[in-house]
Order: sequence, then C-alpha cells, then structure tokens
Amino acid sequence: MSIEDLAQTAQALVAAGKGIIALDESPATLGKRFEAVGVANSGDNRRAWREVVLTTPGLGEYISGAILHEETLRQSSADGVSFAQVLAGAGILPGIKVDTGTHPLAGFPGETVTEGLDGLRGRLKEAYRLGARFAKWRAVIRIGEDTPSGTCIDANAHALARYAALCQEQGLVPIVEPEVLMDGDHDIESCYEVTEITLRGLFDALYNQQVMFEGTILKASMVLPGSDCAEQAEVDEVAEATLMCLRSAVPAILPGIVFLSGGQSDEDATAHLDAMNRLRPHPWPLSFSYGRAMQQAALKVWAGNPAGQAGKAQEILLGRARANSLAALGEWDGQG
Repeated sequence: MSIEDLAQTAQALVAAGKGIIALDESPATLGKRFEAVGVANSGDNRRAWREVVLTTPGLGEYISGAILHEETLRQSSADGVSFAQVLAGAGILPGIKVDTGTHPLAGFPGETVTEGLDGLRGRLKEAYRLGARFAKWRAVIRIGEDTPSGTCIDANAHALARYAALCQEQGLVPIVEPEVLMDGDHDIESCYEVTEITLRGLFDALYNQQVMFEGTILKASMVLPGSDCAEQAEVDEVAEATLMCLRSAVPAILPGIVFLSGGQSDEDATAHLDAMNRLRPHPWPLSFSYGRAMQQAALKVWAGNPAGQAGKAQEILLGRARANSLAALGEWDGQG
C-alpha cells in the first residue's frame, strides 16, 4: 500500500467529529468486566456482547474505527456476517490489537516492555486479509520514585517503532500507544515530564525506523496527576498541560492524535477532550479512542441478557459516542 493510501486511512480515522472505539480487551480482561456485572466469561457471551456494540444503529455517525481483539476479528454476527463486514457496512474501519501484552523488563524491577514482535509480519498479513486496515500496540510507562528508567522508555519506543514499520509494510496504519499510567501519587508536573520524555523517545525511534508519520496515529494519555495524588487538577489545567506537552514533542505532520481514557471516569474523559478542543486551533485533530469509558455503562445494562436489554444498551452506547463526538469538536454541552 502506498503512503497516499495509508495517509488516507489515517485521516479517515480522525475525521472531524469521529473517534475510535476500543474493543480490544483480551478474554481475561473482558472477563473481569463481565464478572463485575454478573456475566459468565464464555466465548458465546463475549461474542454476543461484541455484537451488541458493533451492530448499534447509527454508530458510524460518530465512530470512525473499532480496535478489535483477534478473537473478535475472526467472529461473526448471529446472522453469519463477519464483524469486519458489519463494521465496513456501517462505514467504520476495522482494526486489531497485535501486541501480546506487557512483560517484566529484565534488570529493571517494576518496569515492563511490551512484546509481540516475533511472527508479527505474518500476523499482520493475516489481519489485513481478514479485513483490518489499522492496528494498535500499547506500551506501559509507570511513574514511581525511580521510574521510568531511560532503558524502559527506549525499549518500549523501539518495539513501538518496529511494530509501526511492519504495519506500514503490510498496508496497515499503526496506532502507537505509549500509555503513562495514572497509578500513583505523582503530581501533574511529574506526569508532564515523563510524558514529554516518552513522546520524544517514541518519535525519535519512529524516525530512525523510517516510519512514515503521515500514515501513523498517536494514541496518547492525558497529562494528569496520579490517581492517589492529594492535589487533583481542574479540567482546564489538564487540557492546557496536555496541549503544551503534545506541542513540544509531537510532529505537526502527524494526521491526528486520539486519547485513551486511562482510568478516568466517563465524564472526565469527555470533559478533558472537550476542553482541549475549545482551545483550537491545533496542529492535529484531537479525538478519542476510548474503551471502558465508552462501554461500561452499556455493559451494566446489558448484563448478559441480550433479549431484553440489547436495545437499551445500544442506546446508552450511542449516547456516549455522541458525547465524545461533540467533545472532539469542542461542542460538548455536558450531557450524555
């Protein structure tokens, strides 16, 4: 695929007023969410829940892409239509998570590196055949007394860059996600410093691996104080700090930035995105790639009873999508 094709796909993912829904939880992670609402973690239930989400009427009005787990990309609706085809019919680009998770970084206690490069070229080729047109890889950076180390940042940046280069080779737009976790008692200034260093390291690695920025999307965490910090930040402070950090480290040529919710409440994730977009213009579109913050309220309603609650769950999900769409335009009214 040419750079023009990759750029066109990337631009479609960050089209005005549209964002990405993340449905890429592993069976184990989704199982924890199911357990919280009293749903058994079976393959049938996982497939049924994904179908509720992906067949929501009108979802394509607000959602440009859906990141799927490999299990979901291979599944079909009850009518036998592959989920990739269901999404394409709604005007939504199918994507896939391809990393294999975080593992301890040898020699650096408490730090991790994301793995999954072995055999990735073949897995990406298969994902494209199944209908995926973009992919995602998540790195995890923890803030602590002596972390992150430069080695941790460099190791994760290198893996993200190798993944991104392989994606583009196979015609897939890479979403690179270097998540700086909210866990801890660090202040917003510490988060700013770590996020800036992480992003600078990432884009240096992408450049060195000859990744084409025009066909790459950044999935970023917001600059926030730790969840256990005694002094939490106001919405405008988060928006201003996040924007300043991004402007200092992210190339303007990038087609767009989508944010992860990262443990924020549904409303906070929407409010912070809206506040940032009210401070436009920016070098890039700013949108969302939310998972739990899009699905959790709907999942509680559905609770494994698709016959009785699928429609209500879809209504709630669509409301969250609409609210985040408005926030991506800087027009959210605080409702939904």
